[in-house]
Amino acid sequence: MKPLPEPARLRAGDLAAVGIDGLRGRPLRAVLSALGIAIGVAAMIGLVGISTVSRAALMAEIEALGTNLLTVEPGTTLTGKQSKLPTGAEGMVSRVPGVTGVSATGLVEDATARRTDKIDSKTTSGVAVQAARTNLLGTLNGTVASGAFLNSATGQYPAVVLGSTASERLGIDRAGGHIYIDGQWFLVVGVLDDVALAPEIDRSALIGWDYATRMGFDGRVTTLYERSTESSVEAVRAVLSYTVNPEHPEEVMVSRPSDALTAQAAAERTFNSLFFGLGAIALLAGGVGIANIMVISVLERRQEIGLRRSLGATRGQIRLQFLTESVTLSALGGIAGVGIGLATCLGYAFYRDWPLVLPGSAIVGGALAAFAIGALAGVYPARRAANLTPTEALATS
Repeated sequence: MKPLPEPARLRAGDLAAVGIDGLRGRPLRAVLSALGIAIGVAAMIGLVGISTVSRAALMAEIEALGTNLLTVEPGTTLTGKQSKLPTGAEGMVSRVPGVTGVSATGLVEDATARRTDKIDSKTTSGVAVQAARTNLLGTLNGTVASGAFLNSATGQYPAVVLGSTASERLGIDRAGGHIYIDGQWFLVVGVLDDVALAPEIDRSALIGWDYATRMGFDGRVTTLYERSTESSVEAVRAVLSYTVNPEHPEEVMVSRPSDALTAQAAAERTFNSLFFGLGAIALLAGGVGIANIMVISVLERRQEIGLRRSLGATRGQIRLQFLTESVTLSALGGIAGVGIGLATCLGYAFYRDWPLVLPGSAIVGGALAAFAIGALAGVYPARRAANLTPTEALATS
């Protein structure tokens, strides 16, 4: 009895070449199959990348604005009525150890800002008017988009500074115009940029404290803004309500505006899990498409499989050939998806002038997922091809 011939040997490079040749023979099908993987990886990297650069921009903004700003506002009494901050609250807060700056605003009741005197009060409610201390902008770390902020001189006259939102509503984007407040014209001496930690300032028309008293302003503080050293923020926060109103500290609301921005950053990080899930679903759909294409490829290439088996190719070599095709197809889609996803998130970051932060976890995860899905999608077609006998494969149907 003659010994069985040794199985043909194929080097890894030859095996890869044979697998890739299978894709070259059907380029359009290969492109369409890889497109599903590319879309899934691009969706994952693009969505997570945009969320990453957005969070980086938000954290940079928080760092620039500082987390040491506290605001004090009146709460409610035990009977449910609106309370008021006691007079002299600013002076009392300024004496708390660790406090580096105190400023305040006061709502000028029954006064609204309008573009002209021709607008009926029944048509629109107008923009809220607040008296402001001259050091308000420095305490808030705000900036002026046009003109200048109120000072000891302009605060004595009918001059007004508009918040960013108020300027948009009134149709005034630069200093020099006039608006109508409480029966008289005010010169717009400044327009502010957005104040992220005090959105109520964005919606207000700010006038000098001294001039506001001539308009009937009672001089009471509506919102008090306090800056302290970073190390003493929590200690100051703990005593602030008792300092402002020793008799009824429960009627004082103390908050840290940066907490809202920090919570927003945390929420965006949580959304990354959702984005990973959406990308995984798209990848799964792409993997099903590759598996389907590979099964069809096995059926179409039965004679090729039979011929290779007749020439000595083993089941393992046939199996590896089709696995190589599947993994290569998925890898090409993954590479294209990584490129598209990175271009999307970096282009968006450049457009919004955000920090260029690469989503490393999404890049690595997307690439590994594409490779794994390609391998899984090729398991069944590869086994099916390997299980064909030479006579069965060469038989025509």
